[in-house]
Amino acid sequence: MKIVYDRILKMRGNLITLMAKGVTLGELARITLRNGREVFASVLRIDGEEVTLQVFQSTRGISTNDQVTFLNRQMQATYGDALLGRRMGGTGRPIDGGPKIIGEQINIAGASFNPINRIIPREMVATNIPMIDMFNCLVKSQKIPIFSVPGEPYNELLMRIANQTDADVVIIAGMGLTFADYQAFIDNAEQSGSMNKTVMFIHRATDPVVECLLVPDMALACAEHFAINDKNVLVLLTDMTAFADAIKEISITMDQVPSNRGYPGSLYSDLASRYEKAVMIEGSGSITIIAVTTMPGDDVTHPVPDNTGYITEGQFYLHNGKIDPFGSLSRLKQLVIGKVTREDHGDLANAMIRLYAESKKARERQSMGFKLYKWDEKLLRYGKLFEDKMMNLEVNYTLDEALDLGWKILSECFEPNEVGIKQIMVERYWPTAAATR
Repeated sequence: MKIVYDRILKMRGNLITLMAKGVTLGELARITLRNGREVFASVLRIDGEEVTLQVFQSTRGISTNDQVTFLNRQMQATYGDALLGRRMGGTGRPIDGGPKIIGEQINIAGASFNPINRIIPREMVATNIPMIDMFNCLVKSQKIPIFSVPGEPYNELLMRIANQTDADVVIIAGMGLTFADYQAFIDNAEQSGSMNKTVMFIHRATDPVVECLLVPDMALACAEHFAINDKNVLVLLTDMTAFADAIKEISITMDQVPSNRGYPGSLYSDLASRYEKAVMIEGSGSITIIAVTTMPGDDVTHPVPDNTGYITEGQFYLHNGKIDPFGSLSRLKQLVIGKVTREDHGDLANAMIRLYAESKKARERQSMGFKLYKWDEKLLRYGKLFEDKMMNLEVNYTLDEALDLGWKILSECFEPNEVGIKQIMVERYWPTAAATR
């Protein structure tokens, strides 16, 4: 039997407080207004019999004598194949004008997948972007952020990954999106033909801040059920700094003592509980997470990227419209490079990055007016080709095509004995004169 409470003690922002018994953290509650409208909330804090709830919409219109009913269950999302091609808000309700989604009701924000059923990842997630697939390849079940700054094309990068990935399902979780960004995701999915495998959970900048907290939980709960049903799922989260800022705003409203720059001490756990949803399930599917983390002032010591770096398995550093090869790292790439990819992958990638680093030094010597030697001129030519053909985020190459292109770039700039690659690999893969015409 559900008990109905009809006395709200106080309201502050999106929070309401009342006296109640027998409730649990995260439990869903229904607030029935005098005009018959219903608003939902979840239990955020319990202090004895004093219960604080966060309302999923504006508290405007709620009065102190409105009825609050606890529903004895957690916040839920709807899961099923009917999700594919649909767009939902932070509360899981459709925002695309389509019909109600019919499917299984699943709890969100549950525990991470049982470690006993996790396996060591051995498969690559193809994105057809050379700076990822060739130099810092993405591995199934990996959790990895894109570190960037506001104004960089990180959402465009996510869209390209969504279009070109070989994942079975792509779930986009947008937090604090402008209308232009939200519409761009829709237009991209429709124009690329990837809408039929895409699910979107969207919190727009004008939506209640509380809904921002629900978006990743909705997305990851559905991703977990797709993975259990043999689907390889790629979850794209943007922007986790907006998510952290929403946590900060709620904690300030609750008068919590901040730990660092206004963020609560629970920030690490709040981020980790989401990132740890990445999993490779034995005998079933997988969840791979790419999450944008914008760094205010390009400050990697900011609490959000700083905590993120301790949780995730590397990072892609998006800088000046390109993925920076020196600031990026995939800590799981060694599990697939040369093992499930071509034998020349590791040697070629390492040589190309080393030569690109040398080309940057040659460019510095050129800018300072030093005399350039023939080797410097080769490096300068190579650096230009590398940036135009490898670092360009607009390209669409399979891994083998990118490897072949890498050999071709080397052959256009250097002699075989100048690249520092094993002779046996050079003999097998160095383009012939006919192949380079």
